[in-house]
Amino acid sequence: MSEKLLDTNKVRVVGKVSSQFEFSHEMYGEKFYNFNLEVPRLSEVVDTLPITISERLLVGIDIDMGQYVMIEGQLRSYNRVVDDKNKLILTVFTRDIHLPAEEELEELLRKPNEIFLDGYICKKPVYRVTPFGREITDLLIAVNRAYNKSDYIPTIAWGRNARFCENLLVGDHIKIWGRIQSRDYQKKLPDGGVETRTAYEVSINKLEYIENDNNRVKSKDEVG
Repeated sequence: MSEKLLDTNKVRVVGKVSSQFEFSHEMYGEKFYNFNLEVPRLSEVVDTLPITISERLLVGIDIDMGQYVMIEGQLRSYNRVVDDKNKLILTVFTRDIHLPAEEELEELLRKPNEIFLDGYICKKPVYRVTPFGREITDLLIAVNRAYNKSDYIPTIAWGRNARFCENLLVGDHIKIWGRIQSRDYQKKLPDGGVETRTAYEVSINKLEYIENDNNRVKSKDEVG
């Protein structure tokens, strides 16, 4: 796999293992497992993120509930049928796992949640204002990877970035830096009941818009 493709989608998260490892799937004889990782924010809010890891990365290491780990990899997406509808599922696909020593953990937790994506707008942006007056634009970004596959990543821009992103067009090329966040919401069920579900998205801290025709940077380091 080319390094160029790997560089379009890079994630590093540091947090505490908060669930047991569960079998996910097997591919070409290699087994993969899922678990949840609690990643703190500076605001003391915690994002609970889904992690997928190969059995090969777990050889020779013991990981217990409550243990801190550093995960490096990519944010991947795939479709799953839920209630007869296609649902976009996100997971952090692990390429490397590290068990930090106590003396390095404090430094790592200063920036526990970082993601970089280089992709293309694949759905018309949606601008809105929250009841508290915050400006938000919702984006769906397609990020290419090997074997003609793409990951579709929901992202959120705030403030000035939101106003800028409102006018982006499908097919526009952007680079973003931010963090992965989890968000609980209420889903109304067909029987009238309500179920709490969790959505995952990328909150944009910085973005760069790339002109498609001549690769000229139009707007750089916009901060919301």
